[in-house]
Amino acid sequence: MTWEVDVAKLERVRAKMAEEDLDAIVARAPDNVLYLTNYWGMKGYDAVVFPREGDPTLIVIAPQLADAERMSWTKDIRLFDGYDANDPRPPTDRSLDLCLAVLKERGLDGRVGLEFSQGVQGIDRMVGEPTVYSKPWFDAFTSSCREVVDASSLLASARMIKTPQEVERMKLANELATLGLQHVKDLLVPGMRCSEAGAAFEGFVHANGVGYKNKVEMARAFTLVWSGPGIRTFTATSDRPVYEHEPTLFEIWVCADGYWTDLTKNLCPGDLDPRYNELLDTLLGVYREAVGIARAGTRIGELDRLMRQRIAEAGYPGQPSHAVAHGVGARAHEPPFAHQAAEGVMQEGMVFAIEPGVYWEGGGGLRLEDDYLITADGAERLCEFPDDFRTL
Repeated sequence: MTWEVDVAKLERVRAKMAEEDLDAIVARAPDNVLYLTNYWGMKGYDAVVFPREGDPTLIVIAPQLADAERMSWTKDIRLFDGYDANDPRPPTDRSLDLCLAVLKERGLDGRVGLEFSQGVQGIDRMVGEPTVYSKPWFDAFTSSCREVVDASSLLASARMIKTPQEVERMKLANELATLGLQHVKDLLVPGMRCSEAGAAFEGFVHANGVGYKNKVEMARAFTLVWSGPGIRTFTATSDRPVYEHEPTLFEIWVCADGYWTDLTKNLCPGDLDPRYNELLDTLLGVYREAVGIARAGTRIGELDRLMRQRIAEAGYPGQPSHAVAHGVGARAHEPPFAHQAAEGVMQEGMVFAIEPGVYWEGGGGLRLEDDYLITADGAERLCEFPDDFRTL
């Protein structure tokens, strides 16, 4: 899928580069390459030389030339081989050679920004396997450029504000999540294994998301599924059964061409047990109050403070152990993170996952989570699947 050049996004990055007097950014984390070029690589070896002025240069492993030509917003594409009979080095070294050559060729080897803080983090289109870049890769720029600085925070701050195109792409991912949940709702029965429920969701999203509305080229879903007493945060899906009258919790990440959701939704076969009715009412109250203050100008840390205070007042001090709000976009978890020490305020165009949760001693509990676009007037929910699952 080829999207029109997102001029607003690229101009914001270049304005920040001007503030920091950067001649160029060399990005190789696949989510940043996607952000700057619309090209989402298969194997984390690709890079982009993104100048403050002029078109970027995309550096791509040769077998992906057709993908790069179709997706990318730049026509300056340089190729390197994954295997070269005359060069025993790994492909990342050949990518590095091209990065350095382009900087020199274009006179951009003055003050250059790299992803020092994201050196070993990268999600590719193939399997989501991190591609590790070691210190010598970064050192090569230090010896070839006048000055090298960390551009990770610049890119992160630019990425916090979503453009209309980015919001549209995130809504596509949320639509797929909704369709997948509706599919599983009709299949979920007591005794089904949690792993079966998760596989049904993930398979549906992949099968129906590839080619969705002729706007999505690659869609994948990842989920953790827990039911009843098996609901415990920071645990993997198991072969435990789905319980009647108790919630089955789906922790959901859907990725559509590199843009993500982060959701938690619940289903229940049969009428909900009274204990869970009470807990759900409590969490819905916390959740709605938090969403009610999520608007441009609210301090980011206030989301965390408010939800934890209300959860403590309900009799669950110190819960939950996970974050209760964070940014979502070209990663499922990205800045800003709404811990209480967070500086700054919410701004129009930010997208937050808001996720209060309570977990009982010995197992069981609930979490609610959706993605919200921050506007001047409040927060717009991006997923249509209901949080009060009793309405289903």
